[in-house]
Parts: sequence; structure tokens; C-alpha cells
Amino acid sequence: MSEVYAKEFDGIVAKAKAVKKPMRVALAGADVENMLLGLFDAAADGFVEPILIGNGDRITALLDKLGLKDRKYKLQALDGDANPVQYAIEMCTAGKADCLMRGNTQTRDFLMPVLNKANHLIKPDALVTHVVFLKVPDYDRLLAVSDVTLLINPSIEGRKEVAVNMVRALKVFGVEKPNIALLSLVEKPSFQMRDTVEDQTLVRDHARRPIADCNLAGPIAYDLIMSKEAARLKGYDCPWCGEFDGIVVPNLMSGNLLVKVLQRNAGATGCGILVGAAIPIAICSRSDESEQAYLSLAACAAMWDSGKYF
Repeated sequence: MSEVYAKEFDGIVAKAKAVKKPMRVALAGADVENMLLGLFDAAADGFVEPILIGNGDRITALLDKLGLKDRKYKLQALDGDANPVQYAIEMCTAGKADCLMRGNTQTRDFLMPVLNKANHLIKPDALVTHVVFLKVPDYDRLLAVSDVTLLINPSIEGRKEVAVNMVRALKVFGVEKPNIALLSLVEKPSFQMRDTVEDQTLVRDHARRPIADCNLAGPIAYDLIMSKEAARLKGYDCPWCGEFDGIVVPNLMSGNLLVKVLQRNAGATGCGILVGAAIPIAICSRSDESEQAYLSLAACAAMWDSGKYF
């Protein structure tokens, strides 16, 4: 296992390695190199059991190429017309797998079956959110960002649920009372920017009746979230600047862009999971490194073992 895994995500990895039994992972569309490498690294560390679903010939050829063919795994080879995501979900709902993992599938093709009410992964009143956990260079803690895949332009109630899901995950990972920032362009509410007014409302409502066991601030710009010195220079009075554990973004574009810029241009390492479904779900980009797949599985295993992924 890469030293980066333990060094930057040691708390999550330690919790994953301490699971009572290995988590059975259904990799939907398993003919994808980086996901296989991350999955088998996790298996080598004892917290997952791989179930490979998809085109049998392509999967077997790739395992042979990667030197993984003799490792322990289950292979579910499907006919050409079979949907590997739907098959993986049915394995999970039948109790034959514990965790769903995205493989060689388009994001839309993966998420549509997950969100399909007929598959019973989502309760009617629940909101599933994609939370990315990042280790940003020169920032002294892991940083959660959400939602960066599912919610295009969430309502005020939607962003409240995003914050609740984020806090749930952070607490499993050992953050006792997370500091959560509501990201915006400016710090003062403006009726020309709906999110700023809604952020102020969320913070005021949270002060009267907490939405979760967390500290909540917003609207707040990115530089103030990440730096106490920036807050001092701007005269922004908030005790958690430079110490935020999570960022709730106003829309999908800003969240997706923030995560990709931090990963591609600022050297951030990260992993992503879906929080709020009836099973743990690991979701990474097919262009991510294998370590991100490993870390997503570690996060899922920690949530799964705690029983708090829903």
C-alpha cells in the first residue's frame, strides 16, 4: 500500500482496517485499471472482498495484465446486453454484496439505477449526496466538499441535507463537532445572489435549532474558509476560518470545479462516496488514481462498519 494512504488519510484507513469483517464490494463494470488496483490494494489490507461484474473476457485480460489474476475474487461475467450497475445493485439488495462501486460506466449510467426508486436504495424522504474528502497541501485537516456530482442547483432545504450528510460522515471519521462553511462569492447577503440570502437563513435557523452537531458559517468566500490571515485582513469575524472541516457549495458547477482544480493543479489527494443511500457507495472518476479508489473504499468501509452510512 502506498504510504500516501496512511499518511494523509490515516484516521479513515485505520477505521477501515478495524472492520469486524471484510466488506463485499460489487465493482460494476470491472474492466477499469485504476479501480481494480485500488480495490485489490484494499483487499490486501483486509477490509474488502472484490466482486467483479461485467464483461468476463475484458476483466480477465485486464487482471492478467495487472498481475492480479491469481488474487482472491469473485467474477460475475455478464452477457453483452446486461447492465452491470443494475446487476451489482441487485446483488446488494439481495444481501450478496455490501457496497456498490462505480467502475467503467458513465456517471449518468451509474447514478440513474442508484436513484431509481424501484431499486429501493433511497428512502422517499432522503437526499443522497456526493461528498469528496480532500487532503489539500498546507491545510492541516481533511476537507469535505459537497455536493459535486448529483445536485445541480440545490434548494435551501437541499443544502441543509447536504450539510447533515457531510456532518454524519465527518463524525464517523473522528471529527467530533465539524466546522461547516456555506461557500459563496461574498460574505454579505445580496438579493441578486440567492445563495447568500439562503446561507444567512440557514445559519440563523441553525443558531435557533441546530440542523446537526456542528458549527455553521456563511455566506463565506473560499479565501476566508481556508485562511485565518485572509479573515484578519478582511476584518471577517469568524473563529473557524482556516479550521473548517467541510464546505457546502451553492451549485454543482462550483463544487465540481473546486474539487478538480484542487486535485489537478494544487496537488490535493481525495476520495468520494455517496452518503444517504441504504448501502455504502464508492464513486470516483475513471481518470482518478488508484489511491483514490482505495481511499473511497476505506471511507465506505468505515461508514459501513459504523452502520451510519444512511
